[in-house]
Amino acid sequence: FATFASVLCQADATEYDQAWTTFANVEKSWAYRQDQLPSTHPVAADIPDLHAVEVNFDGITYAKGASVLKQLVAYVGLEHFLAGLRAYFAAHAFGNATFDDLLGALEQASGRDLSDWGRQWLKTTGLNTLRPEFDVDAEGRLTRFAIRQGGATPGAGETRVHRLAVGIYTDNGAGKLVRAHREELDVEGDITEVPALQGVPRGDLILVNDDDLTYCSMRLDDESLRTALTRIADIADPLPRTLVWSAAWEMTRDAELRARDFVTLVMRGVHAETEVGVAQRLLLQAQAALSSYAEPGWATEHGWPAFADRLVELARHAEPGSDHQLAYVNSVCTSVLSGPHLELLGDLLDADPADHGLPGLQVDTDLRWRIVTALAAGGRIDADGAATPFIDAEAERDPTAAGRRHAAAATAARPQAEVKARAWREVIEDDTLPNITARAIIGGWTQPGQRDLLMPYTQRYFDAVSAVWDRRSSEVAQTVVVGLYPAWDVSAAALKAADWFLGGLHVPPALRRLVLEGRAGVERALRAREFDAR
Repeated sequence: FATFASVLCQADATEYDQAWTTFANVEKSWAYRQDQLPSTHPVAADIPDLHAVEVNFDGITYAKGASVLKQLVAYVGLEHFLAGLRAYFAAHAFGNATFDDLLGALEQASGRDLSDWGRQWLKTTGLNTLRPEFDVDAEGRLTRFAIRQGGATPGAGETRVHRLAVGIYTDNGAGKLVRAHREELDVEGDITEVPALQGVPRGDLILVNDDDLTYCSMRLDDESLRTALTRIADIADPLPRTLVWSAAWEMTRDAELRARDFVTLVMRGVHAETEVGVAQRLLLQAQAALSSYAEPGWATEHGWPAFADRLVELARHAEPGSDHQLAYVNSVCTSVLSGPHLELLGDLLDADPADHGLPGLQVDTDLRWRIVTALAAGGRIDADGAATPFIDAEAERDPTAAGRRHAAAATAARPQAEVKARAWREVIEDDTLPNITARAIIGGWTQPGQRDLLMPYTQRYFDAVSAVWDRRSSEVAQTVVVGLYPAWDVSAAALKAADWFLGGLHVPPALRRLVLEGRAGVERALRAREFDAR
């Protein structure tokens, strides 16, 4: 509730009037990912012990919970929702109340039957997929329009009642895609006909969750997808643009859109995003697509070089000193880089960024460390043996606890087998290692583009994690179990290794959940790579 209320207040009462756009791109993306894992749980989850508390305060509890509340508000209407809240608080002041009491107050205020709403949305798991189905006549007008709802997965496969809006977007004659028609309705069951759209021009882009009213996985029809892939930056309003980004990302993760096409989409359209948080999320998703979902040969030969080139171009064309400029440079630092990009980063450590086409860029301590880590990962500094004179000199420039952590990450990032072995031993065997330092080392150790160096650690991970879990506190153990999961090994053999581990007789439930989540990520990546290679 607090998450929902805070976004509502930002959007309606502050200058941050695009808060729902950021919510759709960041929080909902988190919720969708969490809700598609085998460990997903209802919003109203059973919490039998402290371990369950620690692992269940996640994207379901927070982000999905807020999304479901937004759907409830759409279902009953905002004014009715607020009136129901006021009545609920007045009726139960200084007393205890239940969720059914709240639904009862909302029923009275709105006239809506909410008797089954809580079960549908709070007691079930997974996402419903919503797809448009329609026919068009020779003049481009809709002769039939329907919304097909897939059963919630993972879960029991139930459908839900969704209050949503269908938006149809078309070119306004000035090169922008704007909404030409909106129809709000309830969707229920497998198929919902929308007769109100008969005779309406089909337009260029159709969104079956316009305004992001409901919680679902939205799909685009073929023509809308073609429009998105070529004209996403032309969508005038940031919220529908974000909904297209979200649909494209979910299609990529579900092996319905090639990863290389998603990366191209980001390169083509990210510059249109005015909210830096949205741009940052898109850049992270593009990097995940390159690392996990794209066919590795294409990613190495074409994907990463083109992405890095585009990031440099975007940074040079961004407003000098802006958050967007910094976001693009930060993304360069965390990408797989070739010689020219590493050379540029090296120059930024000592030269004026303006001399390299980046006026206004401030190379502060944090950015300097990102550059140093990128140079270390690319084999440009401290590349021979155990000695790290360059990193040590940087640590002397930043004699803080944060500086020591950054140095540990940069040291572990170097592409040398002995470096990886030393960092592995430190994280796995040293039970006195501070958790925040372990996170830094793991972050440096698991560099994209270093798969060959990390492959020997797949089976070692499964051999070691049970003992780590037994010896360390839950939070510290989670850092190791999640951070070192062999996501670099996208193969059937890696899935088999995980199955071998999960087949053990004495795997604690919380540890089993974390390993299952890691396995699910590899399984998803394997499907996406196979699709991308077609």
